[in-house]
Amino acid sequence: MGSHRTLKAWQHAKILAVDCAKAARRFPPEEQAALADQLRRAAYGAALNIAEGAGRRGTREYRRYLDTARASLDEVEAILEIARDLGYIELSSFARLEARRDEAAKTLFGLLRAVSAAATTSAK
Repeated sequence: MGSHRTLKAWQHAKILAVDCAKAARRFPPEEQAALADQLRRAAYGAALNIAEGAGRRGTREYRRYLDTARASLDEVEAILEIARDLGYIELSSFARLEARRDEAAKTLFGLLRAVSAAATTSAK
């Protein structure tokens, strides 16, 4: 596989990670060690797993890392909803972060499909 930097899925996940980290800084002090930290770790995890997977040999291992990244994006989605409901994120910021998360998830799903298709083709 090539460099993770050329992957749209990684590019979108990286932007999401940076935006989530900035949003987490605005959570109240009592949430910095809990929900804010969890948001940062989930968002970082999505980008980092895409990058690590791209460096792996073999499609099975690559797909495993991409699946983990997808689960991290689902976690980001859940945390953002909780933070919104608790009033830690303004609605306009939530909408922007949700759109970024959705874009990262769509491109990651496309990458997963492409990797799976390549594995199927090479197995024939």
